[in-house]
Amino acid sequence: MECGNLSKVTHFVLVGLPYASVLQLPLFFFFLLLYLLTLGGNLLILLAVVYESRLHKPMYWFLCHLSFLDIMVSSVVVPKVISGFMEGGKAISFGGCVAQLFFFHFLGCTECFLYTVMAYDRFLAICKPLHYGTIMGRRTCLGLAAGTWLGGSLHSLIETALTFHLPYARRSQIHYIFCDIPDVLQLACGNTALNKMVTFLDVGIVAMTCFLLILTSYVYIISAILKIRSAEGRHRAFSTCAAHITVVVTYYVPLVFIYLRPGSRHPLDGVVAVFYTTVTPLLNPIIYTLRNKEMKAAVMKLGNRRPQGPDL
Repeated sequence: MECGNLSKVTHFVLVGLPYASVLQLPLFFFFLLLYLLTLGGNLLILLAVVYESRLHKPMYWFLCHLSFLDIMVSSVVVPKVISGFMEGGKAISFGGCVAQLFFFHFLGCTECFLYTVMAYDRFLAICKPLHYGTIMGRRTCLGLAAGTWLGGSLHSLIETALTFHLPYARRSQIHYIFCDIPDVLQLACGNTALNKMVTFLDVGIVAMTCFLLILTSYVYIISAILKIRSAEGRHRAFSTCAAHITVVVTYYVPLVFIYLRPGSRHPLDGVVAVFYTTVTPLLNPIIYTLRNKEMKAAVMKLGNRRPQGPDL
């Protein structure tokens, strides 16, 4: 679209999901409840790992990062979705849109890298148990965690710069629940073919590389588990990986649906966006708590804590 001499856009309007007016208040409380549950569930994971010394292991160190990422991803998107159910709440400033897009892709890409690191951790724990303590030392864990955050920030910085170097004018309605690259580019002036191709290749390369590394790790893990003679040993080894496999699936399916279909804007995209920005961050702590005996015990122990009064 050519802009001509029209004034630049100073704000956007997030149209969000279509709904009947009678559902406005129920949806407001529904998303508010999901957001509060997401914050509570992930904070519970963080506190359980901090207070339970038995969870001071690399696997739970990375799980803390995942919980923090889920809190942040939800906080970047959901509060604005909630405000959209109030009068005048759908508007977002141009700078706010830039910030939302940057932080969403920063956190999302960091999470993608983190899933890969978590798969590598499980590979070492199951396939190289004798060397696990030596390889996954404190310095290695810090380096891997820092690398995921640095990689996510660089990825998002590039994507955000490419998206907003284009001029924006005339149209300001984003038919989505938040500022995301495919929908923002629809409002840009000029040819966006290069941007769409770079986004497709960038997201595709990052996602596919991480997915292949995760898949490779689990090929070795499954092979090692099948060699365990006792059924109890196989079950214990698999149970430590089941939660990670589940959250990886809930992460990659929406990712493929949204970003790896160039030029497609399916009506279900909005529903899928709600799932991976609102539901997935809530599911992760539930999955890890229910599928992991150590985490379940730590959460129950944390819930049974009682504040100690002064000695009399």
